[in-house]
Amino acid sequence: MAAVTGASPAPDAPPRPGLRERKKIRTREAIRSAAYALIEQQGYDSTTVEQIAERAEVSPSTVFRYFPTKEDIVVTDEYDEYDEPLLAELAARPAGEPWTDSVRYVIREAVRLALTERPETTRLRARLMLEVPAVRARMRETLTGTGRTLAETVAGRTGLDPRSLEVRVHVMSLIGGLLEATLYWAEHGHREDYADLADRAIDVIEHGPPAGKS
Repeated sequence: MAAVTGASPAPDAPPRPGLRERKKIRTREAIRSAAYALIEQQGYDSTTVEQIAERAEVSPSTVFRYFPTKEDIVVTDEYDEYDEPLLAELAARPAGEPWTDSVRYVIREAVRLALTERPETTRLRARLMLEVPAVRARMRETLTGTGRTLAETVAGRTGLDPRSLEVRVHVMSLIGGLLEATLYWAEHGHREDYADLADRAIDVIEHGPPAGKS
């Protein structure tokens, strides 16, 4: 086939993880899978790290090496690997696109990935955030770090200082709103469309709550 004049070379494919990294990924997944299965069978409080380790065929110290607390097994999962690409996609949205439209697009993509690839796990995590205070508290702590990363993306799009009060309030309002949408989804038995609930949360952040009855 003849070369196309002026065409840009195709980007290199990402390098395949080495043997050591692949082993780490398999171990993390084995621990997560064991924890989710046990929690489904006997509940969160009745599931111990020792039980998770036995089912995953690793030692309890290995579990703690990958996940500092039992809550971390629930609040950090395979979707965390999508955080960086999704934030990069947010930063790459058209410059003239309204910021809230860009956020909606990326949030819908994140929800689509979660519900398409691991729907049962996504529902279980939402239910545990609703029912287990320790899981909910740990998720809020984790989202603080996500907020700092998102603030950098907002700053890149708006030219504002990521450390400014305005950016921090906007970002944490967004994250808090999405967390509340997740809890609402679980409260109502996952019957409503998760992406639509995220849209409604963004609407409230942008416009405030709807006017009450006079």
